[in-house]
Amino acid sequence: MQAFGGFQGWQKRRQLLHNGPARRLRVQPNNHRLMNKTELIQHLADKHSLTKAEAGRILDTLLDTVVSTVKKGDGLVIPGFGSFKLHARAARNGVNPSTGDKIKIAAAKLPKFTPGATFKAAVDPKAAAKKAAAKAAKPVAKPADKKADKKAAKPAAKPAAKPAAKKAAAKKK
Repeated sequence: MQAFGGFQGWQKRRQLLHNGPARRLRVQPNNHRLMNKTELIQHLADKHSLTKAEAGRILDTLLDTVVSTVKKGDGLVIPGFGSFKLHARAARNGVNPSTGDKIKIAAAKLPKFTPGATFKAAVDPKAAAKKAAAKAAKPVAKPADKKADKKAAKPAAKPAAKPAAKKAAAKKK
């Protein structure tokens, strides 16, 4: 069977030419739709009664701020949403899968996003409820006096050793 042969192949070619590759890539294999930058700008403009140009400038400013802050090596935290950080990956050895040769992989600096608790809870409410229930079920112990804990943890003291002079005198006898 040919890749784009027959009547269905003709339809696929026509769809590809009409829609372009960008439209095909927006739907992932698990059928979740991806929002692109233009759609995000449109959503901001509709939600806050802004023009698309104003919403675009606001989004560009936000993204530029995040990129420049992380590029400098600083972190950016948006409470409830998440944090952006610079992650340094050390150099390491690897294996070329096609030849089996050992290769050196250079060190790299990568941006890292860590989602916040509120964002995680909004995406997966079941996991958030499960985590809250586990936290509530776990008893919270108050930290006791540290000195009392150390005394209780130590074993009974050994009897004092004899001084060296008495040991030497005992051996002579």
